[in-house]
Amino acid sequence: MRESWTKTKLEDVTSLLGDGLHGTPQYDEKGDYYFVNGNNLQNGRIVIKDDTKRISENEYQKIRKNLNDRTILVAINGTLGNVGVYKGEKIALGKSACYFNVNPNVDKQFIKYIIVSPLFQMYAPLYATGATIKNLSLKAMRNFSFPLPPLPTQQKIAQILSAYDDLIENNLKRIKLLEEMAQQTYEEWFVRMKFPNHKTTPIDAETGLPEGWTKQFCIDVMEVLSGGTPKTSIEGYWNGDIQFFTPKDATNGIYSKNTEKRVTSLGLEKCNSKLYPKDTLFITARGTVGKLNLASEAMAMNQSCYALKAKEGLTQYFLYCSLSKTIDAFKGAANGGVFDTIVVDTFRYLPFIKPSLEVVGTFNEKTTPIFKNIKVLLEKNTLLKEARDILLPRLMTGIIDVDKIKTPSFKSPHTELENA
Repeated sequence: MRESWTKTKLEDVTSLLGDGLHGTPQYDEKGDYYFVNGNNLQNGRIVIKDDTKRISENEYQKIRKNLNDRTILVAINGTLGNVGVYKGEKIALGKSACYFNVNPNVDKQFIKYIIVSPLFQMYAPLYATGATIKNLSLKAMRNFSFPLPPLPTQQKIAQILSAYDDLIENNLKRIKLLEEMAQQTYEEWFVRMKFPNHKTTPIDAETGLPEGWTKQFCIDVMEVLSGGTPKTSIEGYWNGDIQFFTPKDATNGIYSKNTEKRVTSLGLEKCNSKLYPKDTLFITARGTVGKLNLASEAMAMNQSCYALKAKEGLTQYFLYCSLSKTIDAFKGAANGGVFDTIVVDTFRYLPFIKPSLEVVGTFNEKTTPIFKNIKVLLEKNTLLKEARDILLPRLMTGIIDVDKIKTPSFKSPHTELENA
C-alpha cells in the first residue's frame, strides 16, 4: 500500500448500509416496481429478468429503502459479490441484496471497483456463514477493510477502469443493434413474406405457400441431440478447458460466450454429451424452457438442454432466427410434474414452414456478415475484460502507479455497423 493511502472500512465511507425485505411481499403482475434480489445484480447493473416479480406502489411504499444516486447494491445471500449500481430503477429489495450509500467525499465508482476486485470477492466467501446457502452479514459488510487512496487518485483509478467498462458496454450496444438487424431481416422476409422476388413468386394452390416452400415438422428440418453430465464427485472430470452449457448459461443475446462450468476431455468421455461445434443451437428444455443460444465456440452440454443442428440446406443462423419467432409454441408445449420440460416428441408435432433453399441461401448471405461482426465484438469484449481484470487488483492495492496507465481510447459505437 502506498504511503498516502489509508486503511479504511466500508462503514467509514458510507452513510447508510442495509439489506432488503426479510419476507415475501404481495406481488402484483401489473405493479410498477420490480422486487429484486442478489441474482438481479450483474456486471455493475440491475438486471430485470423474465421471472422477476412485480409489486404495487402501495406495497413498495411499505418496504422501500433509501436508494439514491450514491447507492451501490451487492449480493450477500446465495451467489455472493454480484454488484449493481443504482440508477433510479423502480425497484424494491429482497434480503439477498445489500445496499449502501457512498459518502460524497469518496468516489462512488472507485468503491464499486473495490467491491468488484479480488479484495472483496475473496473476503465475501471467507466471512460468509451457512452450510448450504452462504450468507454475508451486514456486520461483515461494514467491517470489510481496504486501502483508500486520496480522492484524486480514486477518481483517476475509476476513470481508467470505467473506460474499459464503457468500451465493453458500447460493444454490447452494437451487438444488440446487430441482433436486431438480423431479426428484422428475418421478420421482413419470412413473417411479412417480403422476401426477394416475392412479387413474382407463384403461390402453390395446395399449400397456400410460395412455390418451393413446404409445410413440415421441426424434427424434419433439424437434428435434436441430447447431452449429459459427468459425475461431480470424480476427480479429473471438471475444471478443464471445455465449456459446459447448462440453462444457467443461457443469455438474452444470440450467443453464449462463457459458461459457468468447464469439463475436461476425460469428463466429456464419461458422459452422454458430445463436443458440439461452434454455432450449434442450444435450447433449454427443463425448468426455464425455451432459451435459445448459439455456441460461440465448441461446447459440451448437460441433459437439461438440446443441441439443434439444421438439416437439408437450412443454416444455423436461419434456424436461430426462425425458432426465436416461434419459441412461444415450445414454451406452450412444455409440461412436467415439477419442472416444465420440452421432450423430443415436442419437435415431432410442432410445425415448421421451410422456405425454398434459394431464399434461405440469400438470407444466409445477407446475415452471415452480421453474425460474424457479433462474434468479433464478443471477442473484443473478452480481451477488454481480461485487460481490465489484470489492472483491477494492481490499481486497487497501489502496486502500479495510475499515472503510468494509459486510458483506452473510445471508438464510435456506429463504426462497425457502418462497415457491416
